[in-house]
Amino acid sequence: MKKASLVERDRRVVWHPFTQHAMGDLPLPVKAAKGSFLYLEDGRSVLDGISSWWCNTLGHGHPALLRAAREQMEQLDHVMFASFTHEPAVALAEELLESAPAGYSRVFFSDNGSTACEVALKLALQSFYNMGQRGRVKIIALEDGYHGDTFGAMSAGAAGPFSAPFADLLFSVERVPASGGEEAYERFRSLCQQGDVAAFIFEPLVQGAGGMKMHSPAVLDGYLAIAREHGVVTIADEVMTGFGRLGPLFASSLLCTAPDIMCLSKGLTGGTMPLAVTLVKEALFEQFLSSDHSRTFFHGHTYTAHPVACAVARKALELTRTPEVAADRARIERQHRAFADDLGGFEGVTDVRVCGTILACDVPGGSQRGYLSSATRGADSFFVNRGVLLRPLGDVLYVLPPYCTAAGDLERVYEVLSEFLAARPR
Repeated sequence: MKKASLVERDRRVVWHPFTQHAMGDLPLPVKAAKGSFLYLEDGRSVLDGISSWWCNTLGHGHPALLRAAREQMEQLDHVMFASFTHEPAVALAEELLESAPAGYSRVFFSDNGSTACEVALKLALQSFYNMGQRGRVKIIALEDGYHGDTFGAMSAGAAGPFSAPFADLLFSVERVPASGGEEAYERFRSLCQQGDVAAFIFEPLVQGAGGMKMHSPAVLDGYLAIAREHGVVTIADEVMTGFGRLGPLFASSLLCTAPDIMCLSKGLTGGTMPLAVTLVKEALFEQFLSSDHSRTFFHGHTYTAHPVACAVARKALELTRTPEVAADRARIERQHRAFADDLGGFEGVTDVRVCGTILACDVPGGSQRGYLSSATRGADSFFVNRGVLLRPLGDVLYVLPPYCTAAGDLERVYEVLSEFLAARPR
């Protein structure tokens, strides 16, 4: 009897994320990964042009990260973090606070980007609750934002196909444009003056899942100044933008003043293990200090501050801060900017843009815009069949490679992208 293939077994038992199982291609069986490449079961290699959902900053199978994981696993695999502590978590917290923009003093550990943002929102809301300001429950967010798929994160994100089935269950959020401007600032100020706003959450400089939309630090500085004036807690969602993705180690370092809270994940471990952190300033932490036990922040996860993940994150942070990795990021940005001129010459391509190691463009088409657009239908298969992993966001094409991607390999990504745009039906 013929043994079932991995894909056949997968089809019987697995439910994949962001996947409509009634349509589309079968999953690709990956056997191994190294550097910028995925190696499939059938022997093909696929160049990872999107860092496996934007997290694999340092490349797959990095020997230093694997070594850190092995060494830590042999010493301490896991322990609950509510009543215990350990060196990997404390050392990582110290190193993150030293590396982040000035002003942060505490690190709250969680498991992924959604929960990092969920923690931030809950911290902001409960801080006012603890102060007796029970009416401060409103959240302001940028239009087209995305902060994850848990309920609080969905509420803060823009309405769309991801959250539509749960719309009646999400809390209300006011939204302001990422383009800023006097009219937007006046509306933001008016909302804050009502006295019920608890927090303002945003993705600094680049809104990832919203379509790689880009905006300037000056726009955010305008909103942040108003928020500070009215005591509104400010939250930077750097889950995607952190750890050098946009050039500097953290995008928030380009702002005039660091936000009150910063959320990190993805590149935190170089994409090797799940881990997230939420950084806060001391004044916020102090709102939870009390002899009244009810003021405790009752939030946690089984694998909070997982020792192995923390050990890997320490090594990933060390590597990300090296001049060699910084040079790789700068080289990728130069290549992106050089190719952007060619990209803009293709018919139907609009708004070519670059920010750090991210290159993106719009390819409008079909009856819908955004994530449900048919403009890039079939693109995933087109790219993979040519040995490149790119995963469009509806009518947005983008390249977001691991930092170790060689110059020649990145040129190959551009060639395949150009081939698709030249062949795309209008």
